[in-house]
Amino acid sequence: MRDDQPPVFDKHTNTGFAHFRNAARFSLLGMVAAVRHESAFRQELALLIVLIPVAIWIARSVLDFAAMLVSLLLVLVVELLNSAVESAVDRIGPERHELSARAKDYGSAAVFIALTIVVAVWGALIIDRWALL
Repeated sequence: MRDDQPPVFDKHTNTGFAHFRNAARFSLLGMVAAVRHESAFRQELALLIVLIPVAIWIARSVLDFAAMLVSLLLVLVVELLNSAVESAVDRIGPERHELSARAKDYGSAAVFIALTIVVAVWGALIIDRWALL
């Protein structure tokens, strides 16, 4: 077993705090793997880090800031799901197949839509801030 892969747990004994602890550990392992292996995730994470101070400056309310932050986090969520699909498809085999390509294209389209949501939310809040000065 590789170091970055968690052991398999018995679902009957993985309850209560043990379940929470294991879920948190698996989530952390997933984030570390995404940072280590997915350049798009690293780029989007860097964008999030750079844009948080900008969001604080642009936001006129806590709700504005929350909308801006949630839109950025949505991109990371969708990127993780896209990476999961790509990893599963690649695990099946290296040969090109129409359904494999379609699955990867769907994931890519989902990331594009998430990025479009960021542009729409941020654009609306930026226009709202400076159009009402």
